Amino acid sequence: MIDKKDITGIILSGGKSKRMGTDKGFLLYGGKYFIQYSIEALKPLVNETIIVSNHIDYDVFGLNRVEDTFENYGPLAGLYSGLQHSKTKYNLVLSCDIPLIKTNILKKLIKAADNDSDIIQIESDGKTMPLIALYKKECAAIFLKLLNHNERRLQYAVNQCKVKTVVLDDAEELFTRNINTPEELNEITI
Repeated sequence: MIDKKDITGIILSGGKSKRMGTDKGFLLYGGKYFIQYSIEALKPLVNETIIVSNHIDYDVFGLNRVEDTFENYGPLAGLYSGLQHSKTKYNLVLSCDIPLIKTNILKKLIKAADNDSDIIQIESDGKTMPLIALYKKECAAIFLKLLNHNERRLQYAVNQCKVKTVVLDDAEELFTRNINTPEELNEITI
């Protein structure tokens, strides 16, 4: 397994949260902010955690916060900004809207790492999840080139790299659930 000193955690917290109507990273679940679950899941596995957000409110967590190099370009730009500031070859990337995420799910990504793959991503409930994934820092150069050509689609960018997918079993799918609407938040808090 890759040593934690060679892995940076990157949490993307820059979205507009249009469907939720408020910043998802600061939604409360179980007495904690959503982003705290991502921070805690990453902590045992990484040397440092970077939060990608233009909002200074995230400074409260005492982590390295970096702003988007390309503003309003979506998750691909946030991912690029995080990789650009990372000092390690490997980077565990999470969005801030998966409050049920667990360290054991992220360990599967690290265990699946190999010399050939640029990205190791989760597949859950039949969907690939490029925002629960392990990225090599070299992906930043590919992403920059795409962003400079006004390409913003994350899945398109991921497909320009060598990708390996780790399929979760049915019992683990709950832990990767994105919460994007007030209705979805109610479903997990009942």
